[in-house]
Amino acid sequence: MLLLDYQNVLIQSILTERFSGAPPISIDQVVSDFDNVTFHVSTPSAKSKILISIAVKCFRELLKYGAESVLQREYGNYITSPEAGYDFSIEVDLENLPPSAEERDELIRKVSLLKRNAMAAPFERAFDEYAKLHEEASRYTSESAPQGVKEGGEVMAIHYREEEAIYIKASHDRVTVIFSTIFRDETDRVFGKVFLQEFVDARRRAIQNAPQVLFRSDPPLELADIPGLGKTGEKGEIGYITFGICYLEYCFFVGQSDSHQFFSLDT
Repeated sequence: MLLLDYQNVLIQSILTERFSGAPPISIDQVVSDFDNVTFHVSTPSAKSKILISIAVKCFRELLKYGAESVLQREYGNYITSPEAGYDFSIEVDLENLPPSAEERDELIRKVSLLKRNAMAAPFERAFDEYAKLHEEASRYTSESAPQGVKEGGEVMAIHYREEEAIYIKASHDRVTVIFSTIFRDETDRVFGKVFLQEFVDARRRAIQNAPQVLFRSDPPLELADIPGLGKTGEKGEIGYITFGICYLEYCFFVGQSDSHQFFSLDT
């Protein structure tokens, strides 16, 4: 299985070079990432001021689930007005960089994780909601728990591709993440089966903290109230991959402090 970095390596490389003390130069580079995400790295106002912009198909949905507060937390004073044609922009002044090498490296890391941080919002909300529901459910038996605790939170839908989406739902005993995916031809379906089997085998072999993974061609019960998901395509090419994270796995991910990175979209 190919493991990809979470950060955008090209942006990381550009900033590392610019932060090294080399003379400022003009930059105007468009960077394509997975899932139709586009970056623009440029110096429109001055060679010493680098503007990094991102365009994400599902950005409005991410804002609905708290992306603005997450991005504000991560980038603070670096945030500037979005560049035309893009959803979010930050500006780094090479003449006003953090004083220590460690702080500069951390800034490079944060900027190169711009896509990851934008996508983190619904996952953070789901894990926060799970923690609240789990605590509340501990006060009741399964029969006496209020309906709101039994049913869990809302299903958050992130349409990150034209025909595919991520659905995230918190309940009192788990966070469920569902990917709808399309396998256009038989070769894709074979590769998809091999990929999914890796998750099943990993849990069976040695990784006790690995989440449960299920694959089915019809929508899972968690998506019963989502309109338009009843069909699996003319050839059954639409499938649903479900990751269920229960309490012990949640504790493990929180301990790692990067729970949403498990579901990196770079596939």
